[in-house]
Amino acid sequence: MSQRLTITRPDDWHLHVRDGEFLKAVLPDTAKRFARAIIMPNLKPPVVSVEQAQAYRTRILEALPSGASFTPLMTLYLTENSTAKEMEKAKSSGFIHAVKYYPAGATTNSDSGVRQWSKVEGVLEAMEELGLPLLVHGEVTDPQVDVFDRERVFIEEQLIPLALKYPKLKIVLEHITTASAVKFVLTANSNVAATVTAHHLLLNRNALFQGGIRPHHYCLPVLKREKHRQALLEAVVSGNPKFFLGTDSAPHAQNVKENACGCAGIYTAHAAIELYAEAFDSVGALDKLEAFASFYGADFYGLARNKDKITIEKQQVKVPTELPYGGQSLIPMRSGEYLLWSLVA
Repeated sequence: MSQRLTITRPDDWHLHVRDGEFLKAVLPDTAKRFARAIIMPNLKPPVVSVEQAQAYRTRILEALPSGASFTPLMTLYLTENSTAKEMEKAKSSGFIHAVKYYPAGATTNSDSGVRQWSKVEGVLEAMEELGLPLLVHGEVTDPQVDVFDRERVFIEEQLIPLALKYPKLKIVLEHITTASAVKFVLTANSNVAATVTAHHLLLNRNALFQGGIRPHHYCLPVLKREKHRQALLEAVVSGNPKFFLGTDSAPHAQNVKENACGCAGIYTAHAAIELYAEAFDSVGALDKLEAFASFYGADFYGLARNKDKITIEKQQVKVPTELPYGGQSLIPMRSGEYLLWSLVA
């Protein structure tokens, strides 16, 4: 008999669902597994106002499969033109739960991001006062800094000073990839937390070069050395509530991944909780999965924990080689290979 695990329905605290036909293609995968998700605002144009976030939320709800129960938790994109007044509107909206910081040029659709922290001081002060979390893509964009060091350098040169300057600001360092990030979160104030992806728990940087260049394993922050993967695993199974689930599932059409300058992002929403179960099971810590996936994020955001349950079982399931994606193809993580866990219908 296969092993089964029933847990409180989880939430995804970092998710890309795109828009239009792409949104309709990927949203069902998330809604099947998660009750809520923090929705990234890096569309073209970016979601910078409460009105834009409300309209995007409406499009997400309209794209849900019939009968699906899922709540999108909206965010605003922080720019150097953001205002404290807009933060106040966001907080009072009831549906905007955070503000996203991208270093300009760091990743997909990040050209509108912040170049100088000094330009957003008033906004950060307002967010600190309002209790509105700042979600941080933690990498420097200086081309002189090695790509594998950009998270560490960002923490040392920018994030530590920021956390000291705004000691009450709620900060989530997203998709952490290094032992340096783990150390920062552990030593920071209780209002600082981190999300961890399934792919950073399961893959190290060797996965980029297995039998040749593997563009569908390219993400930002880029996969790191094995010692860093181990540090992430130790953090998520420690039971420390500062670390919680955020898939950073980031769909891109096959043709824009497989080219001379492919996009960054790994699509994991099709099997997200199953992949996390595999990571936790690999170190004998399945008993720690529920709190990481279902409790700690909700607690940090001040939201009620979910009441319903999902069940997964340890049973191999083959992943399709590709998925439909708005008239194009999407290559999911483990394409044509096997998952070790499956979602029980």
